[in-house]
Amino acid sequence: MSDLLAVITVASLPWSTTITSIFSALLVLSVCPRMRLAELVDLVRCSRSGFAVGLFALALLGTLWATEVSLAARLRGVNPTLKFFMMPFLLYHFHKSSRTVWILWAFLGSCVALLALSWATVFVPNLTPTASLQPGVPVKNYIDQSQSFALCAVVLAWPILELFKARKLHLALPLLALSIAFLANLSFVVLARTALVYTPVMLLFFGAFYLPRSLFYGAIGFFILVAGFAWLASSNLQNRTNSILLESSKYGASNERTSTGLRLEYWRKSLEFIREAPLLGHGTGSVQMLFDRAARGQTGLAAETISNPHNQTLSAAVQWGLIGCVILYAMWICHVSLFRGPGFYPWLGFIVVVQNIVSSLFNSHLFDFVPGWIYVIGVSLAAGRTLQQGAPR
Repeated sequence: MSDLLAVITVASLPWSTTITSIFSALLVLSVCPRMRLAELVDLVRCSRSGFAVGLFALALLGTLWATEVSLAARLRGVNPTLKFFMMPFLLYHFHKSSRTVWILWAFLGSCVALLALSWATVFVPNLTPTASLQPGVPVKNYIDQSQSFALCAVVLAWPILELFKARKLHLALPLLALSIAFLANLSFVVLARTALVYTPVMLLFFGAFYLPRSLFYGAIGFFILVAGFAWLASSNLQNRTNSILLESSKYGASNERTSTGLRLEYWRKSLEFIREAPLLGHGTGSVQMLFDRAARGQTGLAAETISNPHNQTLSAAVQWGLIGCVILYAMWICHVSLFRGPGFYPWLGFIVVVQNIVSSLFNSHLFDFVPGWIYVIGVSLAAGRTLQQGAPR
């Protein structure tokens, strides 16, 4: 039953926040009756997941000094960290389960279905369920879609390489075609600009870890060549890359409202908020209040307000100061160090963490729904399986 609940949770992740929330809670409840506390504590220690739980605990404690924030806003600030409290329960289940491959196939299959529908809506835009969604993005938003597609494309690189080594071309070639289809969708249909950064980084790590040095350098040259051709052939890639440079050049020179300009303004204001309370921050849920206060009497970009500074470090530092940053980075470092061994599950866990770290330079992805759940489920599954298979503790 727990495995089936996990399958539904991950399969719904690219499509529905409601279904994911309900079934993830049911999954945790299904784990509790068969859980042994001593074993859970040992798993949390070995998986280095204590800092994830610590992030949730800090969010709870942070409500105590968010004195200028309403109770509702404080609870909203705690909500994005609740998934980290659930992480030990997921870890415990995946460590015990012999069917974790179901979860992997469920997420991949769900993303393949979304990929097919994405291509379909490009050619038949009327298939998009609401007018607010652009062709190529049939559900949710292009940021979450890009995150899922890039992860699938890069994670598949490991089994593709292993299948080629084993000369199982009948299995390797379909997976290779699928990986290329994900990357082609990112290149020619719709792309989050953050993916322009984390996708090459993820591919670079794969080449550095798994390819012979002579082949690795050739692969870099081949990637640059292919990326260049893709950029010349894709107006989508050209527009996304050119917009970053154009919008950055306008920031400070004009009050024009652009995506890059807004992000730079959010970062500038966030640094000012951090200087006001560097050690403990302003408390959980304080981001919106601080931006609202700073926007009073302002015009143009300075008048913009938001509850998300679009940077994970700044989001933690504004609310919880230096302590929040220490816990955040300790979690990332510990999880990266856990997945340093060979095999598919260490590769999966490592690349999930790397994608989150890089994308969190430009977004608060741990606190966003889809990227945050990808991190929690991906790390829990990979850690549970890595420890189950006898990784060093």
